Amino acid sequence: MDPVIGLALGSGGAKGFAHIGVLQALEEHNVPVHVVTGCSMGSLVGALYVTGMRPAFMQRLAASLTWRHWVDLTVPKVGMVAGEKIHQMLSLLTRGLSFEELDRPFACTATELLQRRLVVLRSGRVADAVRASISIPGVFVPFVRPDGVYVDGGVMERVPVAAARALGAEMVIAVDVGAAHRPHVPETVLDVIVMSLDAMQAANHVRSDLADLWIEPDVADIGTSQFHRSQEAVAAGYRAALAAMPALQEQLAARRRQQGLG
Repeated sequence: MDPVIGLALGSGGAKGFAHIGVLQALEEHNVPVHVVTGCSMGSLVGALYVTGMRPAFMQRLAASLTWRHWVDLTVPKVGMVAGEKIHQMLSLLTRGLSFEELDRPFACTATELLQRRLVVLRSGRVADAVRASISIPGVFVPFVRPDGVYVDGGVMERVPVAAARALGAEMVIAVDVGAAHRPHVPETVLDVIVMSLDAMQAANHVRSDLADLWIEPDVADIGTSQFHRSQEAVAAGYRAALAAMPALQEQLAARRRQQGLG
């Protein structure tokens, strides 16, 4: 019997398309995923997955999307992108489902500004939670709900490992698309903002020991805003997951033996 396996997908803008490649590799090797958590781009990919979209279709979708599909510029006040366009798209792609209607536990993490706290969102409409989780400060207008003002979960935690444990995962596979780093000159405002957030995180980041396995796709050469390079990111995620597969299979076999003895 398999342990309850959780998949924690981290933030990273366009780098986060690598999560699709990781999902492809896990499916090909029949690794079950019972619990999913996501932060920012990880929450978007995770939401599509738990609402029924297969990784192969996600890859085709990523290749076909352009800025005009999800960017609705607004007069800068608290953000440059209003976020209504992507919110509508998310509602469509997740079929308007709520967390309570999903066939497996799922959660998104977001940062609540007023109380300065990391929040795990796991009730209500999935699209609303993802919209909160992807709200990069200064880029997206924050997502406002009666219980707070929400921005990108990556402000406080890049990979939501603890959230996966809280949802019952006995074994957690963490995917960090921000781990690999090679200096490059930012090309857009989004790059500047996300690179600044990454720098702040790196100064305070101690990698969680709560994960059983870390997968770190090498997407350092892909800019945060380079959404046109989705296929490269997917391929990088796939390669990283394949490289980690022997260690993953070994851990799974050990868990199965332990449960058999128990």
